[in-house]
Amino acid sequence: MLSLFDQGPPPPCPAPFNLAAHVLSQAPAAPQKTALSVIATAGSSDWTYAQLEAAVRGTGTGLLEAGLNPGDIVLMRLGNTVDFPIAYLGAIAAGIVPVPTSSQLTEPETARIIAELKPAAVLRDPEVASAPHDRTIGLDALRAMRLLAPCDYALGDPERMAYVVYTSGTSGKPRAVAHAHRAIWARQMMMQGWYGLTPEDRLCHAGAFNWTYTLGTGLMDPWTMGATALIPEAGTDPSALPALLRDHGATIFAAAPGVFRKLMQDNVALDLPNLRHGLAAGEKLSPKLHESWKAATGTELYEAYGMSECSTFISSCPERPARGHALGQPQQGRRIAILGHDGQPVAQGEPGTIAVRRDDPGLMLGYLNAPEDTAARMQGDWFLTGDQGAMAIDGQVTYLGRDDDMMNAGGYRVSPVEVESALTGYPGIEQVGVTDVEIKEDARIIVAFYSGPAELDEAALKAYAAERLARYKQPRAYRHLPALPTGANGKLLRRALKPYFEGPAA
Repeated sequence: MLSLFDQGPPPPCPAPFNLAAHVLSQAPAAPQKTALSVIATAGSSDWTYAQLEAAVRGTGTGLLEAGLNPGDIVLMRLGNTVDFPIAYLGAIAAGIVPVPTSSQLTEPETARIIAELKPAAVLRDPEVASAPHDRTIGLDALRAMRLLAPCDYALGDPERMAYVVYTSGTSGKPRAVAHAHRAIWARQMMMQGWYGLTPEDRLCHAGAFNWTYTLGTGLMDPWTMGATALIPEAGTDPSALPALLRDHGATIFAAAPGVFRKLMQDNVALDLPNLRHGLAAGEKLSPKLHESWKAATGTELYEAYGMSECSTFISSCPERPARGHALGQPQQGRRIAILGHDGQPVAQGEPGTIAVRRDDPGLMLGYLNAPEDTAARMQGDWFLTGDQGAMAIDGQVTYLGRDDDMMNAGGYRVSPVEVESALTGYPGIEQVGVTDVEIKEDARIIVAFYSGPAELDEAALKAYAAERLARYKQPRAYRHLPALPTGANGKLLRRALKPYFEGPAA
């Protein structure tokens, strides 16, 4: 038998279609139900479905009145507040294409994005770094738009571009991933294939509003289902999360493995009487952490695998828990294969590249302004993820690692080339190589190894990196070596750097 999961396509996306209209389709039936609670130890700030939809559609009106047109691209430079999802959905409601970005990006990083995308405007919180742009819409103006009359939803072809997200590329240049309006339609396969989500659930996501994992799993998916989303207010310490989950009646808790790791570090039982289970994504969940969570809470933890180009498509769920160290299995409606070097599915149990059928409704339209990069990820009918896996006879998929040097930093994929490029100009560095290193079981950091005449001041190196790289991309440690390991052709061997962290230079 071959490593192929194909039970036919999911139902086609209806047309005409609008992503924001789909997300808020439950609002007319339950206008006074709480859609969002921003939770804190002192209470919560609540939004009903009626208030949320009015704010989103009013924002759409405001953006159009500001002179933007359907199809225009707007760069989002907003912080970890409710302003972010309202502006995001407001733009999409009006047919405008938002580009959500991490508030951690530096001014030079945003300058490169602006030069590449040439956005019609930047939606800007003055507290968030951004390169100059001749058309900026500030936070006060965005908030005032919420009171305007609601815009009509801009309905159209579900294949048209809805939003753009950035992901680190193996070349070191972050790539703009364009997604269609149909991408939200594909997420219905996650409702039971991962979440086990019902309209009665209160789903708490520990991430920031301006993280795409939070936007999808923490906000848009609960709203699509008519459930309630719970988001901790900005600055909440992870140690406060168990009490918030208990006091606000969370039934599902979603986070990156790093958050679960912090909650488990004291190895104590957690009193969460309403919690049904947890959801983990962003990086591989270790068996030890999984078992610790089950022991501390008495509930399961379901893992999902995906990427910026296709969100999550392999997962465990209440109906189909993962077996052993497997990730889970393809969600119903997905077409997934494990491919060999010849582009054909390998035999079950054999390793290969995890691939998604190119007609998956959740798959990207492509890398914006980079058709060659898009073509390089396609092989016949398949999109190649770049990750290695093996599929068992029952369809369960085990993750076997990357086939390149991409790093994982707290749930973000980071290209070592991008970090190396930022550090190359530092005086005294002749060559630099970057990789992620496991510092203890289930914990990894980014480390920069460099050669040069002498060891350099680490504090100065960190300050230099902080001016050029978002915090999650910055190395947490630096190591000076006489020379960096290279192959016979002189190419840097990044994977050979790892032993030096504990070696003579440590």
